[in-house]
Amino acid sequence: MPQLEASPALDFQSEAYKDAYSRINAIVIEGELEANDNYKKLAEYLSEHKDELIKLARMENRHMKGFQACGKNLNVTPDMEFAKQFFAQLHDNFKQAWDEGKVVTCLLIQSLIIETFAIAAYNIYIPVADDFARKITEGVVKDEYMHLNFGEEWLKANFETAKAELEEANRQNLPLVWQMLNQVATDASVLGMEKDALVEDFMITYGEALGNIGFTSREVMRLSAQGLAMA
Repeated sequence: MPQLEASPALDFQSEAYKDAYSRINAIVIEGELEANDNYKKLAEYLSEHKDELIKLARMENRHMKGFQACGKNLNVTPDMEFAKQFFAQLHDNFKQAWDEGKVVTCLLIQSLIIETFAIAAYNIYIPVADDFARKITEGVVKDEYMHLNFGEEWLKANFETAKAELEEANRQNLPLVWQMLNQVATDASVLGMEKDALVEDFMITYGEALGNIGFTSREVMRLSAQGLAMA
């Protein structure tokens, strides 16, 4: 099994691992909870897609329970206070956009940024996860691509009217991703997840999503670079 020999063995029961895991596990639990709430709100705006969005919300709730089980499996109590602070700015930006009726901004935050952030984190985590968490996470990441696809398809269909708001929302929210990545870089490293790999996976997936929506390659490069200096 060469892939196991290629990376140093992680001690899932060490105090250092469990300490870092308490924050990373809390982040994924809170992220799924935020997604559940956000999709329920979007279902109110996008009534023609209500059934699909409610289904996505239920999936996120199921993911949350799966990650709660991962923490229990390692006897780790997730630091939910840390996680709420971690997502606070994106949460506030979504709420403000919701209050102002900016559904395009809401979709960019939830269906592009949060989903892409999750996909990147899960992809990098799976190879270094404990057996129980790996099985859970592999199932979750397949669903997240479906969630990303919903946002892509809606924004693609409404691209001409959504483009200016998308650019503004990207400018306001993408820099937050780099702050968030920097905030968890040390804990992620303890879990065997390298920051450079997280950044690369996020950039690739986010850039592909922007391209799928309708931005040109040059525009994708410009939009993706916003906030990158903070990475």
